[in-house]
Amino acid sequence: MLFNFIPREFNFFDLFEKQIDCAIEAAMHLKEIVRKGYVDEESLKKMQDIEHKGDEAAHLIIDRLNKSFITPFDREDIHSLAKEMDDIADTINTIVNRLKVYKVTGADKNLIEFASIIEESVRTLAIAVKGMRNMEHSKSVVEACVEVNRLENVGDDLRDKVLAELFENEKDPIKVIKMKDIYQDAETVLDICEDVAHVVGSILVKQA
Repeated sequence: MLFNFIPREFNFFDLFEKQIDCAIEAAMHLKEIVRKGYVDEESLKKMQDIEHKGDEAAHLIIDRLNKSFITPFDREDIHSLAKEMDDIADTINTIVNRLKVYKVTGADKNLIEFASIIEESVRTLAIAVKGMRNMEHSKSVVEACVEVNRLENVGDDLRDKVLAELFENEKDPIKVIKMKDIYQDAETVLDICEDVAHVVGSILVKQA
């Protein structure tokens, strides 16, 4: 009877990988949407479904964390990693919602560029997250984290450039407000990716 009260070993890495796969799926879908130039109900629903899958994985991680005596690394790091990765798909979903609510149509070259950088960053981050399963992969994990940091800097430069162009060239103040929000949200996704990379890097140092 005592056996029933002993928690079974739980593989957190499976859910971390599910989270980052959801982030990749969200990034890919964002790129499809901005290239298409509009958000229809089907596209909106698909993005919401992706975001919900990521939420479910994050909630399960926290639930298991509260019930597990043994964890692969610090509990605080597990919590931070789950939360930060969940924020990637959440923020991408926010961008798509803004495009829909603001009725933004037409393929915007700046947003297309942002979407490409976001996808590249998330795919690179996946290398780091999935590499945590095996410490023999630490070199590739570190390299991936460094690249995510570089891409965040690229995103900062792009944000500054497109906002400068927006304020200088766009005469419609409403459009300025709309696109400013969207561009800043896009750069925020890259900030979050960098935050995840920092958590992964911290975990790597502690496990060394």
